[in-house]
Amino acid sequence: MDFRLTEEQENLREAARKFAQTELPQLARELEEKNEPVPGEMVERYASLGYLGINLPEQYGGHGLSHLDAVIVLEEFAKISPAVAFPVFESCFGPILAIAHFAPEALRKRLIPEVVSGKRIIAVAMSEPDAGSALTDLRTRAIVEEDTVRLSGQKRWCSGAGHANGYLVYCRMSDEPGAKGIGAVYVEKGATGFTFGKRELLMGFRGIVSADMYFDDVRIPTGNVVVSAGGGFRKLMEAFDLERCGNATMSLAIAQGTLDYVLEYVQQRKQFGKPIVDFQAVQMRLADMAMKVEAARLLIYQAVWSASEGMPSIKQSSIAKCFANEMVREVTGHAMQMMGAYGYNKEYPIEQRLRDGWGWGIAGGAIDIQKTNITSSLIGRRFDQRN
Repeated sequence: MDFRLTEEQENLREAARKFAQTELPQLARELEEKNEPVPGEMVERYASLGYLGINLPEQYGGHGLSHLDAVIVLEEFAKISPAVAFPVFESCFGPILAIAHFAPEALRKRLIPEVVSGKRIIAVAMSEPDAGSALTDLRTRAIVEEDTVRLSGQKRWCSGAGHANGYLVYCRMSDEPGAKGIGAVYVEKGATGFTFGKRELLMGFRGIVSADMYFDDVRIPTGNVVVSAGGGFRKLMEAFDLERCGNATMSLAIAQGTLDYVLEYVQQRKQFGKPIVDFQAVQMRLADMAMKVEAARLLIYQAVWSASEGMPSIKQSSIAKCFANEMVREVTGHAMQMMGAYGYNKEYPIEQRLRDGWGWGIAGGAIDIQKTNITSSLIGRRFDQRN
């Protein structure tokens, strides 16, 4: 097994790193202060440099590269901040993947080129007030008529709500119980009866908009049905397996950026007349942080590499996400402790990294749910949480 990146991948990483480190830090600070998403003109600049839709099919305007290539770019952007990396995340690991794999041909041809060009942002709407981890309890309902779908219900915790141009909405599409009745439809922003609640004020994730969404008998064409009920839930979750790898990469990038920063800090900060890196307790923490960052990277690379012909397995993606989510909390916590009051001060980046890092273990499927998925894969059967 060869763990080396190809020359092309090394060049891609270096180009993404140079762009991110020279052009994005000031933007990241502005997004954090204003709690606003990346402006449209910068999203289009990402697109002009080839950083959107990296792993989407070439026949629809994508770049046709691998999922690993997308992970490499996402990590470099997210080292600066999750907010500046979010357009890359959405265009490579978000709902556009489900559209690319499962949507009708006409919808793929219409949406994917616009996502890759930076002219369209598509967000996913899954969770509801009473359906988060229990996703099969969805109540948002889509009724298919002759040439129209009528959509009614409420969604919660949608990253991109109000900012994105379109939404992949997971909903109940038949009376079949549980997963058998669930499918997904694409809804344009501005559709009659489609409205948004107030923006959420979250602990972290500043610059990533989140809000409730309301569908009051919204009419959409049947051509916007991405996945129908009856086996559709399995397809949707296959795409979500790759989204977990994007989530894990966000955690990895925050942790790597934290480690990079604190390595400089401990060599400059002095106590008792010498740099604090000379104290063995600090050395032990740094070693633990480095080991776990590297382990997370290898787990993510394994998951996306094995998905070169499709999607990663739920076991691989859940292990990668779970480990990275727990790892980033530990790494940012260690960094804050080593920096003391400086780590807790908003003038320094660690407190933001801790806040942002904690959120990825909630978003995209909580850590404990990932552990249930892992055990289910080991045992070979799903566990009924209701009985």
